Amino acid sequence: MNLHPMKLVTIVCEAILEERVVELLRESGAHGYTAFPVRGSGNQGERNADMAETGNVQIQVIVKTSVSETLITRLQSELFKAYAMVAYESDVRVLRPEKF
Repeated sequence: MNLHPMKLVTIVCEAILEERVVELLRESGAHGYTAFPVRGSGNQGERNADMAETGNVQIQVIVKTSVSETLITRLQSELFKAYAMVAYESDVRVLRPEKF
């Protein structure tokens, strides 16, 4: 088995930001993503997934390290100040690295 190191970037944000975040993903060099509604509680209080417009979305993308760095830098500079959101990076290993 030949696994290749990559980065998994996870972004949890207000659902109204999904389109803008996806745009940033593409501009940063990501080839695809997975998104789904989420609910939870944190600094901003409780958020549920009952209404799509007021809920949160979790977006995950597997990318090369350079793409992760670009993406996280842009998220921080362009969106973090104005919106309730978090982003984090994890190390992953994948088969078929050409897919990412």
